[in-house]
Amino acid sequence: MSGPGFPADSVGLVAPRRVPIAQPITLDCGRTLPRHELIVETYGTLNAARSNAVLICHALSGDHHAAGYHDGQDRKPGWWDNCIGPGKPIDTRRFFVVSLNNLGGCKGSTGPNTLNPDTGRPYGPDFPLLTVRDWVRSQALLADALGIERWAAVVGGSLGGMQVMQWAIDYPQRIAHALVIAAAPKLSAQNIAFNEIARQAILSDPNFHGGRFYDYGVVPTHGLKLARMLGHITYLSDEAMRAKFGRLQRVNQFNFNFEVEFEVESYLRYQGQSFVDRFDANTYLLMTKALDYFDPAREYGDDLVTAFRRASARFLVVAFSSDWRFSPARSREIVRALVRAGRDVSYALVESQLGHDDFLMPIPQYHTVLRNYLDRVAREAGT
Repeated sequence: MSGPGFPADSVGLVAPRRVPIAQPITLDCGRTLPRHELIVETYGTLNAARSNAVLICHALSGDHHAAGYHDGQDRKPGWWDNCIGPGKPIDTRRFFVVSLNNLGGCKGSTGPNTLNPDTGRPYGPDFPLLTVRDWVRSQALLADALGIERWAAVVGGSLGGMQVMQWAIDYPQRIAHALVIAAAPKLSAQNIAFNEIARQAILSDPNFHGGRFYDYGVVPTHGLKLARMLGHITYLSDEAMRAKFGRLQRVNQFNFNFEVEFEVESYLRYQGQSFVDRFDANTYLLMTKALDYFDPAREYGDDLVTAFRRASARFLVVAFSSDWRFSPARSREIVRALVRAGRDVSYALVESQLGHDDFLMPIPQYHTVLRNYLDRVAREAGT
């Protein structure tokens, strides 16, 4: 709820809650988890018809805390606070918004850094590798636990957008609208290569200990920092980095050593260290592998059109002009397949500067697209 000290369009103070999933889930790797838990935040009110629920699917480094503040001392709100709240594109006066930390995450949901009930120790490398489809299965069980038969919309950017597509294909009767933002129908070889370099940075860190670093009271800081630095470069456009840093130096001379000299070096080291302080190395490995594996057309003769013929949701696909990690061309692949499959689809190309991370930014054109589309969703939901 909002309150003194919070912006009028904020959801205000929020508290995560733990949702136990007692039903077993069989994963694509062949293993079964007899039970698991998911950490969830919700914003807004579920209407009497239970028709206004919106699911937020997070990207690689995201979590359940998408909007609002955990306490009055928070300096930063949730990762998509500019988009979720009263009067914002995902309007919590009209929608009941559910945001979760995915299975395998590191913010409290069952994952590598939680205790394995069979051993009493963290799962670590014993936690099964997951796929996007596994996440969607888990999210469907979450919907059951919350009493939601059908989502008014499922929304996600980047890896979250991949989950949205999987939802539309696997549970066509449980999703009315699919909002796919800055995503791709599968990773390119270049993107898989970036993920592999990041994983090798972690795997080769002496403090990784085969994924059992919890037992040694250490963190593979160096490897995780390098992985994040590499990833962060790919999330930004060349233009954005040039505009922000250029070749600025901390002091206007060469030091002839390997310490920080350029402002961009300082920025990347800061980003790397802050990531180490909040993320788990085993989860990073797991999530990048799920990205690599995502390919919903694979089971349909490598034909994305055939895969999308299973869907009944209406789609909004959004791309950003400066995004080279998941370029607009990849979004157009999705749109063409949806059109050929006879699905209802709207497409927007947003002029942007930052790069892939633009899907997190309050770009006016972007927010207008989301607001207009979601106004239609809200009317259909009777709110």
